[in-house]
Amino acid sequence: MNWKGIGITAVVMAMIAEVVHTVESILTMGFYTDPAYFQLWSKLMMPAAGPPPLSFFIYSIVFALIGWFFFAYAYAVLGGALKAKGCMKGLKFGALVFLVAGLSCTLMLYLLINLPMALLASWTVSSLLLYLIGGVVAERFIR
Repeated sequence: MNWKGIGITAVVMAMIAEVVHTVESILTMGFYTDPAYFQLWSKLMMPAAGPPPLSFFIYSIVFALIGWFFFAYAYAVLGGALKAKGCMKGLKFGALVFLVAGLSCTLMLYLLINLPMALLASWTVSSLLLYLIGGVVAERFIR
């Protein structure tokens, strides 16, 4: 097991995800500042009106590291079963994880939480992008 590659993938992807989520939140800021949705956001993200506290960003980075570690570990265990080489292997893995986890999560959110469709669409697109990039990064560092 390439633990070093798994760790590097987790760190690299946590950094990339932080950038993607920051850009995404800037583009969809209207949803986060709309009082109609204040009750939806967690107390970690919005304990009061205004920007999230530092503790939210710390949790965000820690949770991203954990999630991307599991993603990279899954690639290390299952990636060999994919019939592709190089970058295409990573893209296939990322697309598969998106279909199993990302899309399923979005559909459940739509059923359970009253979120605007445009925000859900934004989250879905960013998760697809991150899973695809994650697959390529995992292929690069884990092989």
